[in-house]
Amino acid sequence: MDFLSDVSLVDGPFIWFCVAFGAVGGLYLLWRRQRSWPVVVVACLVLAAGIVALVHWILIDLMAAFSENLPFETLAWSVLAVTAILLSIARFPRNVAKGRVLGCVAMLGVVLLCVVQVNLYFGLNKTVADLLGTAVARIQPLESSLKRTAGGVPASSLSAWKAPDSLPGGGILRKAHIPGTASGFDARDAYIYLPPSYLSTPRPSLPVLILFAGQPGGPTDWLTGGRLRALLDRFAEEHGGLAPVTVVVDPNGSANANTMCMDSNIAHVDTYLSQDVPSWISSTLDVSTDHKQWAVGGFSFGGTCAMQLGTLHPDLFPSVVPFSAEREPALAKDRGKTIADSFDGDVEAFESRTPLVLMAERTFSGSGVYLVSGEADHEFTGYMHELAEAARNAGFDTQEHSIAHAGHSWDAVIEGMPGALGFLATRWGIPQ
Repeated sequence: MDFLSDVSLVDGPFIWFCVAFGAVGGLYLLWRRQRSWPVVVVACLVLAAGIVALVHWILIDLMAAFSENLPFETLAWSVLAVTAILLSIARFPRNVAKGRVLGCVAMLGVVLLCVVQVNLYFGLNKTVADLLGTAVARIQPLESSLKRTAGGVPASSLSAWKAPDSLPGGGILRKAHIPGTASGFDARDAYIYLPPSYLSTPRPSLPVLILFAGQPGGPTDWLTGGRLRALLDRFAEEHGGLAPVTVVVDPNGSANANTMCMDSNIAHVDTYLSQDVPSWISSTLDVSTDHKQWAVGGFSFGGTCAMQLGTLHPDLFPSVVPFSAEREPALAKDRGKTIADSFDGDVEAFESRTPLVLMAERTFSGSGVYLVSGEADHEFTGYMHELAEAARNAGFDTQEHSIAHAGHSWDAVIEGMPGALGFLATRWGIPQ
């Protein structure tokens, strides 16, 4: 069973099987001894494109399920999947059982290939364990021995700390519920990475990195698609066991909710993230209480959230690492709907909490931001350039990086995170 859990969904034999299965299935659906069949194929393709466009319009413009258009690649693969379904229906023989079975199997092959390609684009589920959630389900709650101890051995500074011979080879993951004491917000469990140095005695005074995932999604996406533990373990190995204590926090409450990380009609999430979460971390974990050693980051919606916190609360989060951030928070593609639903149409109340407006009004000397976007993600790369220019003008120590061959996917995070951690290490004074 462990072998099955480790099967890769993004490379190796499974991908080749899907390509072969999909190609054979597609050829079977396209070929038929009937003069009018090419016309049927074209008609199915056009109809499929219309169906996908209609569903996309309903999701984006009518239901506001997403605040941005879905990537072209995912729409293209969706059109092929729907085309395969329509072709299998069009060639469905009335009285030939074998033909029915072959048509259904061929259609399933094409649909499977399309689903796999969409997963490849987003890079979320890399193994069967990621897809089923079995690996994340085994993460244990944070135990008392890992919490801050009153009157314990004082933590040593990063520069003075020396790694003991018995230092573990990697960090550990734990989970915990962070209550919304001041905000009243009910979040899903947070996931905590504790580096090897945290497991030593005495513990060094470690920096803190708070992360947010995209929307829809949840904290576990950083562990699966973001490969957070492997990235932080690699950083710790290169820095003598030192790495930030990293807390992946939930700002939405459920997979499909969208709070925009604001205090609004929807929820008091800015209060949760700027009061409840820092208070819990400082009182529960052995970390630096100097907020110059704290940073916030995230992917997509989470990157937008990080920019908001870094501009609203630079005293708490002077370092920001946003991956594929939007130019401003949004509930829907229609900006008017966003403002109507969250602030009863009060444009000034909404804009006063947005990064671009805040950076135009304030100075952020002492703050730093490391922006990342996939090179193929043209819309969000444009947002990155706009945010970077505003940050420079506002006094941020600013870097921006485009990741080659990456779209709006976790691949951009995986490729961009080592540079982001290096940027933070310099600001935190972690010895290189």
